[in-house]
Amino acid sequence: MWETTEGIVLRTQKYGDDRLIANIYTASRGMVGFLLRARRSGKSSLLRPLSLVEVSFDFRTRQELQHVREIRSAHAYSSLMFDPMKEMLAIFLAEFLSHILRSEGPNAALYTYLRHSLQWLDTTSRGVSNFHLVLLIHMTRHLGFWPAVETSRSARARRRESRTAVFDMQEGMLTDSLPLHGQYLSAEESALMPTLLRMDFHTLHLFHLTRAQRNRLLDVLLQYYQLHIPEVPALKSLPILREVLS
Repeated sequence: MWETTEGIVLRTQKYGDDRLIANIYTASRGMVGFLLRARRSGKSSLLRPLSLVEVSFDFRTRQELQHVREIRSAHAYSSLMFDPMKEMLAIFLAEFLSHILRSEGPNAALYTYLRHSLQWLDTTSRGVSNFHLVLLIHMTRHLGFWPAVETSRSARARRRESRTAVFDMQEGMLTDSLPLHGQYLSAEESALMPTLLRMDFHTLHLFHLTRAQRNRLLDVLLQYYQLHIPEVPALKSLPILREVLS
């Protein structure tokens, strides 16, 4: 049955001499692998990491790869593919999402969140060095493991007084008792969690993190994802992202 849906391009690879496999996170079907003839894919920019496309295809439940009738741009970015820092963020996020969403089915709220986030990144003229941190932490709301950490002023005051709370990575919460397992942050690092959770796209430029703090928060987030979504490999683009953001 023919259908048309929007999607976010995450990964492409050659398949034979004249075909491509494109892994696209779609609004209607979740992650789908599409088989395209190279000439049908059009300009290479159409399938660059995080491109927003509209795909018409004949969905067959028993086929691993779906055949495309037509693919076209759903939104033309103005800066995402041309600004070096934004482009590097796109490459990193596309690799990350291709693993995280590998088995993800339809999730309208998640798709809308990702689409809005990418359009915001494309149009903003403010600093974006914390963008990936904000996207990763707020995406956990849609995946079911948002950290249970209070960010109110009174809660922060209580934690400053106790100075003992640690963030349990497995349970996704602050606790005053050290977990028996080793998957938790030190009290000092745990104190950064409320700061991370208070960030959003409109305020991320106001949080002046050091290079070391930004790198550590990203490591914590990746570890947190790996605990809740098994088999996420080391990301090849991570060292390059660190270099660009330095």
